[in-house]
Amino acid sequence: MRREVGSVWLLPVTEQFEMKFISVKIILALSGVCVTTLFVSCLLLNRSLHSKVRVTTYEAASAKNNLSSEDVRRMEFWVFGKNGSLLENVAKETSAPIRLEPPFPGDLYATDATYLHSKCPENLRDRMAKISEYKDVFLSMVPLLQWNKHATEQEYKRLSRYNGAHGWGVISYEDLKDALSYLNTSANAFMFDDWEERPNKTSSCIRCAVIGNGGILNGSRKGEEIDQHDYVFRANGAITRGFEKDVGARTSFYTFSTNTMRNSLAAYHHLGYIGLPQSTETRYIFLPDHNRDYYLAKASITHTPIRKGSDKSNKPPTFFGENTGPEKFKMYHPDFIRYVRNRFLWSNILKTSGRNMYRPSTGATMLFAAIHSCDEVNAYGFITENYAKYSDHYFDRGYHRLVFYSNHDFRLEMKLWKKLHNYGIIKLYTRDENASTIQR
Repeated sequence: MRREVGSVWLLPVTEQFEMKFISVKIILALSGVCVTTLFVSCLLLNRSLHSKVRVTTYEAASAKNNLSSEDVRRMEFWVFGKNGSLLENVAKETSAPIRLEPPFPGDLYATDATYLHSKCPENLRDRMAKISEYKDVFLSMVPLLQWNKHATEQEYKRLSRYNGAHGWGVISYEDLKDALSYLNTSANAFMFDDWEERPNKTSSCIRCAVIGNGGILNGSRKGEEIDQHDYVFRANGAITRGFEKDVGARTSFYTFSTNTMRNSLAAYHHLGYIGLPQSTETRYIFLPDHNRDYYLAKASITHTPIRKGSDKSNKPPTFFGENTGPEKFKMYHPDFIRYVRNRFLWSNILKTSGRNMYRPSTGATMLFAAIHSCDEVNAYGFITENYAKYSDHYFDRGYHRLVFYSNHDFRLEMKLWKKLHNYGIIKLYTRDENASTIQR
């Protein structure tokens, strides 16, 4: 049987060696070759076999992951059993132990000092850096957003080795450069692009409400409190109409991937989700985990049809309204998403065959974006320890239990939110009362 190592198939070395060794013994016995000759033949055979396996491994990894031969030689391949248990570590001419702790793969990031200049005396970045558990984990200068300045050949070479939301392996350099060229205003580079122009500011500290879609918000009557924040973050199927008393009405930032946005519109249309939030203050933040996100960004900014990919169209997209300019759009940097995965949400899923589909949830990415940019963060509608008491979403018309899928690790996220709440980094909304009935 072949064995899968990382994203590469390794040949079963021991089986091939045994078969060839038996053949050699038979031939030598018949020809009457001496023991010394047998030893030399086996030594040469073993060396040749391992050399061929290494070449096969390096070439396959390079083709699949867009890595140079030198990159592959430095890689540590993990081998897992059928039940996901760790079996052995295979690396070029080394018996180094498995890496279960930092530094993680791809744990190098660009830098951006944009959010270091907060005028708030007790900003989150300073507080996070003072916590012993996180002082060597938290990066205050990791880039939060990407825009036209990032599309260079050097950066593409660095990031194209990572797939999905964690890099640029999902898109060609030409298409990336084209799409990011339209994110060329100061608003694309800074989360709070309208902060200085906002009237009636009562503090130099930016207060943010980050809203998940959890059923814990149904009947919460937290809507007015949410809307009183400076900025309100929402994601995916963020239905507000009819639920204003529980979740508020404002949307400053709407986080989505093209996939989650389209799926939400299809799945929750019958519940009243007939369009994305639209208002003067609303900004749209792409979480790009596929080339379709870059294609949609370009088409939406230029008001032209989508020219490439699975969403190719004859008419311009209208998800965001008809008069949206480039200043309405932002896009998370793949370094930021990979950083959140590597340093805060490194899940056991990454030790299984489902590792390539895993990423932090859209809500988790949105919450960490707020932690890295806001001065105060209050989180509502995120998973808590008593999640089973509540329906999956606050807008469900009946009780629907939360289902866990392998592309996210909600239990890990739940533990992290509680820990950040206990440290005073976020204020997590919780409820103790029995919520067995759904309120409208």
